[in-house]
This record gives sequence, structure tokens and C-alpha cells, in this order.
Amino acid sequence: MPNYPSDLTDEQWQCMKGLIPKRKRRGRKPLNRRAVINAILYVNRTGCQWRALPHDFPKWTSVYTVFWRWRKEGIWKTIHDKLRERVRKREQKKTTPTAAIIDSQSVRTTEVGGDERGYDAGKKITGRKRHVAVDTLGLVLAVVVHGAYWQDHDGACLVFMKLKQSFRRLKVVFGDSAYGRNGLPAWVEETCGWILQTVLRPVGVQGFVVLPKRWIVERTFAWIGRCRRHSKDYERNPETSETMIYISMIAIMSKRLAHYEKTI
Repeated sequence: MPNYPSDLTDEQWQCMKGLIPKRKRRGRKPLNRRAVINAILYVNRTGCQWRALPHDFPKWTSVYTVFWRWRKEGIWKTIHDKLRERVRKREQKKTTPTAAIIDSQSVRTTEVGGDERGYDAGKKITGRKRHVAVDTLGLVLAVVVHGAYWQDHDGACLVFMKLKQSFRRLKVVFGDSAYGRNGLPAWVEETCGWILQTVLRPVGVQGFVVLPKRWIVERTFAWIGRCRRHSKDYERNPETSETMIYISMIAIMSKRLAHYEKTI
């Protein structure tokens, strides 16, 4: 099988294969799991249509079925979360963070349409917003994709509720000035028990400025943007868009873990 740039290396596969669900004993002959994951990574990295998968991958319908089933069963998120915990351990950190950074990114949708789309008057974009919370390493903690017409302080509530379910040690969340409106900091403290700290631009400074903490989540958006599937939101279902972000981070984190193994 050709070695596409998006394919998992042997070291990456060793990091991931223990997290993949066991094959069912009954039914037809199982697919090659590594080949299926490579095909999904190919779609994610190149941005091609499922039907346009090269023929040396498994049949596109089989690949998409695995992708869809694992999304519905939460397997992609489980793999993502386990890899994030491993990366944090290798960086001498506890598996769950005490600080997070939140931000959103508005992206255009295509003529495919689908659920949850709208107009972001600030960015002048018709499409959806990717709302992401990351830790201080830039690893994704939670992601919510919703219509671009949602204000940041409204969409952030969905992210905070996801964080509350999984991260008991969280104490402070950093964000830009949009998250200081409509009583959101008070709501976060009352509902979650965290401090929502807004990071503002220095007064009187013009042009590009690297802001403390906020640059971390911007770097994560840049990592995700390397995958062409994220150049726009091509998905009909926002949950599929969220899953594609998790898959992009799976590729990044597995590569990082493989690098750690090589340097031992």
C-alpha cells in the first residue's frame, strides 16, 4: 500500500491500536483497521470527498461507515481524550488541567447546506463557528460547532457545560473581551465554580500583538488549519465537524507521542 503523507507510521500505530475497539467475532471478514484509519486521515488532511478516496484504500462506503459508527458511539472522542492524557503525562503534567483557554473561529459553509448555519455580522461570514477550549499545551479539551449567528458569550456556555462534565480540577478559563459580556463571568462562577479571566489588548498599541494565553488557542486553530478538510465546514452535521477536529488532533498527538518514543 502506498505510503501517503497522512498515513500512520508504525510508531503512531503502536500508540493508537490499543485504543481501538476489538473486532466483533461474528459477521463478515473484518476490515484492516489501520487501512481504514489511514483512509479517514487522508480525507481529513487532503479535504477530498469520501467518494474520491484512492482505490488502494478500502471501499469508501466501508470507510465512511466506520467513521460514522465511531462518531455515533463516541469512539473518536475516547481515542482523542486518551491520547491527550498520554501527551500531558509525557510533558510532566497531570492528566486533567487546572487552566483552559477558550476562543471561536468563524468559517464558511458550502452549498451542501446542512444544520446550524448563520451569518456572523462581525466577521461578515455565512457559516458556522468552531468553539474550542484548550489546555496550556494547546491540546483540545472540548469543541462545539454551532451556527455563526451565535454570539461568543452564548456559544461559550455550551463549551463550559462540556468542560464541567469532564474536568473537575479546572479553576480558571482565559478568553478575549467577548467572554466578559452579558454576565458570562458571573454565570461561569455560579454554575461551574471557575474564574473566567478576560485577556485584553494593551491600551494604545496598534497592529499585531501576542497576548498572554490567548496565543495558545490561536496556535491550535493553526494546527487544525493544516488539514484541508477544515478550510471550510463541508459537513452537513455539526457533530461531524466536531469529530473531524478530534481526528486532526489525534493525528497531531499520535505523531508527538511517536516522537517521544524515538527520543527515549
